[in-house]
Amino acid sequence: MVQVGSAERVAGDVLAEAGRRRSFAVISHPDAGKSTLTEALALHAEVIDSAGAVHGKSGRKGVTSDWMEMERQRGISVSSAVLQFEYGGAVINLLDTPGHGDFSEDTYRVLAAVDAAVMLLDAAKGLEPQTLKLFDVCRSRKIPVLTFVNKWDRPGREALELLDEVEQTIGLRPMPVTWPLGVAGELRGLIEVATGEFTRFTRAAGGATRAAAEAVPAEVIAAEEPQFWSTAQDELALLEEIGAQFDEKDFLAGTATPVLFGAALSNIGVARLLDALVELAPPPSEREDAEGRPRALDAPLAGLVFKVQAGMDKAHRDRMAFLRIHSGRFERGMVLTHAATGKPFATKYAQSVFGNQRTTVEEAFPGDIVGLVNANALRPGDTLYAADPVHYPAIPSFAPEHFSVARCADAGKSKQFRRGIEQLDGEGVIQVLRSDRRGDQAPVLAAVGPLQFDVVAARMASEFSAPITLEHLPYQVARVTDEEGEIALARQSECEVLVRSDGVRLAVFSNKWRMDVVIRKFPDVRFEPLLAGTVD
Repeated sequence: MVQVGSAERVAGDVLAEAGRRRSFAVISHPDAGKSTLTEALALHAEVIDSAGAVHGKSGRKGVTSDWMEMERQRGISVSSAVLQFEYGGAVINLLDTPGHGDFSEDTYRVLAAVDAAVMLLDAAKGLEPQTLKLFDVCRSRKIPVLTFVNKWDRPGREALELLDEVEQTIGLRPMPVTWPLGVAGELRGLIEVATGEFTRFTRAAGGATRAAAEAVPAEVIAAEEPQFWSTAQDELALLEEIGAQFDEKDFLAGTATPVLFGAALSNIGVARLLDALVELAPPPSEREDAEGRPRALDAPLAGLVFKVQAGMDKAHRDRMAFLRIHSGRFERGMVLTHAATGKPFATKYAQSVFGNQRTTVEEAFPGDIVGLVNANALRPGDTLYAADPVHYPAIPSFAPEHFSVARCADAGKSKQFRRGIEQLDGEGVIQVLRSDRRGDQAPVLAAVGPLQFDVVAARMASEFSAPITLEHLPYQVARVTDEEGEIALARQSECEVLVRSDGVRLAVFSNKWRMDVVIRKFPDVRFEPLLAGTVD
């Protein structure tokens, strides 16, 4: 009886702690302000003292989530980052993702580890191509989406026009939670749609600290800003008439999106977004395994490795695997089973991550992200479990569209070259393809976008002291094939078969027209598409 009671208490603890978790990703088109918003959310949660800032501002440090040297130099995110902190009684697991399409594969992996997403829109640009692609991934994964219209302190489009674009383009019914007083570029403050309360903000110098917020009575602001107030009331009346009120069921079903307005760089509206995430974003729920069977939150521990990253700690150059806990209670030191190999995996070095900063974590619950250090055997998509065996669906690889042969620029660095290529392949930074004809000293790097080659070159030089040269190959399309396909293509021009590190054979072609010709010539040979790098 004591054991049963103890088990029930543990299960109760797991469910209660899971209910406190909010795990979400910030997604957007490049330059929409994603990393700035991530920093602002951490600032309002009081886990940092000042916002890191925008690339190029003199005297300001780089944003907490952009910790790679290349990110600081270019002012873009090229790798996802994890920030975990507590706010309002909830435990927040916030994942900042790359906005650039060349790194969409990393974003796709991150979306396998969250329960909600914040779609960030630029007030002037609205929905952009990469935003649409990322939303399609959210739709396919049934991830509820909150929308934050950013940069309202700069000139931009009309609020109603942006909402209409969201509904007409991606089929999400907008449900405004806050509404701007003043057109884009002349923001006077924000109106809480449900209550009509108005808040005015005073931006801190440089946006480094939280903007001061002041509640102003409606009659006062109506007298001070009669034209803007009248326009806002007309717009809110129209929204009410067309049924744009918040509906939790529609939000969780992925047919509607709560919309908030603000300016991340000025820290305006960010606190309200953080509150909305705690109030509205769903806690973790049961995840289906590879056979489609849901695994209860209070089942024995199981989780999915969605990201592997090395080079975060320059002093130790270790390799960290990011594990999203799907079920059970994680305790540091427990021995898990690596589902892919059946081998044990010790978790002595488990850490909670905040950008590139780490602290030892003793326990974690469903929805949490745990960093496992020295995880050389783990790859993105791997499952770890305790007790009851489980295997979660693997994370597919994207179809590469760019190919280059990598060679070590210094013959004396061949050992470092091989180690570096192997490590970057294991992290999923790049796909590494080989063939007997080319040999191990000339692997083919396959990428969704060309910027991935820049990341590889930079990391090979800085982390492994093995500078590389890259020779572009004239291939644009890849298909999965088999040994029969390799034999069939052996004497064909403008194509070849290369083997990925996981043993998958990829037939690569100079262009789609050439591929179609080959497929028609060999109708019985397997040529299957990979997951598309761009979602149509």
